[in-house]
Amino acid sequence: MTTSTARARTGVTPALTPYLRLLTATQFAFNTGFYAVLPYLAAHLGDGLGMAGWLVGLVLGLRTFSQQGLFVVGGALTDRYGPRPVVLTGCVLRIAGFCWLAQAGTTATVIGAVLLIGFAAALFSPAVESETARAAVAHEAETGTPRAQVLAVFSAAGQAGAFLGPLLGSLLLLLGGGFRTACLAGAVVFVGVLAGHARLMPRRPRRVPVPVPGTGVVPGTGLVLPREVFANRPFLVLCLVYSSYLVSYNQLYLALPMEVERATGSQGALGGLFALSSLLVVVAQLPLTRWSARRVAPRAALPAGLVVVAAGFAAVPLAPDGPAGLLPAAVLVVLLTLGQMLLVPAARGLVPDLVDDHRLGLATGALSSVSGAAVLVGSAATGTLLGAPGPVLWAVLAAVPLAGAALALTLSGKGGTPVAGTTVTD
Repeated sequence: MTTSTARARTGVTPALTPYLRLLTATQFAFNTGFYAVLPYLAAHLGDGLGMAGWLVGLVLGLRTFSQQGLFVVGGALTDRYGPRPVVLTGCVLRIAGFCWLAQAGTTATVIGAVLLIGFAAALFSPAVESETARAAVAHEAETGTPRAQVLAVFSAAGQAGAFLGPLLGSLLLLLGGGFRTACLAGAVVFVGVLAGHARLMPRRPRRVPVPVPGTGVVPGTGLVLPREVFANRPFLVLCLVYSSYLVSYNQLYLALPMEVERATGSQGALGGLFALSSLLVVVAQLPLTRWSARRVAPRAALPAGLVVVAAGFAAVPLAPDGPAGLLPAAVLVVLLTLGQMLLVPAARGLVPDLVDDHRLGLATGALSSVSGAAVLVGSAATGTLLGAPGPVLWAVLAAVPLAGAALALTLSGKGGTPVAGTTVTD
């Protein structure tokens, strides 16, 4: 038995190449800067700027849509120009977006800032993720180490950043710095990322676009909506199923802050709950993915994860308040995170089974884009329910992933091996 094979069987992660270490550190820094700001955005918009609940939901949905909806654009640009210019441009735009958000005081300026922040992620996230996948495949060919283990390390680094970011934001708020200071701190993080990548990220020769066989279409020179992707019923079903998850996940930024404030009178504990979610992924994603890969087919993990997410919402009005009043919110965070760890790798792993290989990049971007559009609509809709009685609100929220689970049962096509540790990237 070779060393690499033994590591693969025991789950020990081998040393990463310098380029993989850079990409992994990038994911950590991205999420640290992002999560220092986003968990506190809803409170800033509602309490600080006096926006109505539906408008807060719309702004948060626009942020997600400008990222997820344009994910396919970032992927196409990366394919054509290479990751370095796309990542650097995304960093510059996010720095500008955070600085703008720190100063924004009107609805129009807030919307402009969050759109810029989201579009920045639509550039650098697909660039970094596609490069990581490419490097993981090369590492697998050279060492025999499954690419899933490398991608799981990448995901754990991102969740470590998501763990540290809210704590950084909470610390700044406790020290009296306010939301503006948190935004500027996030900008400083991305200044460091920009400087590091300008120095360390290698320049890759520009690709010469080659026409797709049988079509004469040159990728990257126009918007192509091939029938085999967008008229592919199983793939479209997967998009809708994944949309139900992402709408539910977005409630961490909309419904969860409201529940924390109801229970404690403030949002001071919000950072700890976000840290709990990230810590769960860091600790449990790898063993849960290994267990799921052995015992649960991806097509079964998808509805199972959505049912767990639904249980998290349904448990909020049923769970008695704990000594500190945070038990319902903690139950929601734990179950939503466990559902995410089950279903997201399964959904991502199913894409190659549902589309042709030469459309895989476009399909991956389309999955995020369709989901982003659903979040835009869903966030505005759920924002109008924030003032509804608790049982009504949480029942509606639970119905969304349940509908997705029912739809997932209709998926046809063979199941693939899930990619370990795939999570929402911001």
